[in-house]
Amino acid sequence: MAEDRRKARGRRFYEGGSLPARQVASAPPLSEAEICEAEAELGIVFPDQYREYLLRQSAGGVVNRLCRSAVGWGWHGDSSTNYHLLTTDFPHPDSCRAYEDELDAREPQAPDFPDHDAYQVAWEQWDAEYGVFQERRTAGAVFIQDNGCGFSTLLVVSGPHRGSLWFDGRATCDRILPLNLDGRPVSFTDWLARNSMDLVGW
Repeated sequence: MAEDRRKARGRRFYEGGSLPARQVASAPPLSEAEICEAEAELGIVFPDQYREYLLRQSAGGVVNRLCRSAVGWGWHGDSSTNYHLLTTDFPHPDSCRAYEDELDAREPQAPDFPDHDAYQVAWEQWDAEYGVFQERRTAGAVFIQDNGCGFSTLLVVSGPHRGSLWFDGRATCDRILPLNLDGRPVSFTDWLARNSMDLVGW
């Protein structure tokens, strides 16, 4: 089951989708006080280059706009980031592979059950476990940009990979891939002027 199953728990829903860059580019930078308030509420410290971007350039632009709404600080147009998992270390995809293989191997199959009801119960239990697994694959990361067609760019904010950028390609290949430039991890500043899909090693 490669399909990404996202849960509402830990979500903050903001009206509207991601706005075109020309509409958000005028979003003014945030003040130091606003950034500190957002960090304190979210329980994280923004990676240095992203923090500098928020302070010196814009709260939005080509990335989902960081703003304060009635439900608190969050990214406008982003309904995918799980705020409850922002402080959890982002897991390198390689660290999840063995568990994912084992989970896939345990997917209930209808012929193995005496009746449809028993199969349905077993499959729903397995599906719930799979949903939690998919959710935790992006722990410690923000869905910073919507790339269309179910693809997104992730900015890691917690753990050893903090500050790195990843491409969520689960819509088609069930993989989360690192972005790189000339064989090295791409920095947030370098990434801003580029297209995520051009930085993925498919």
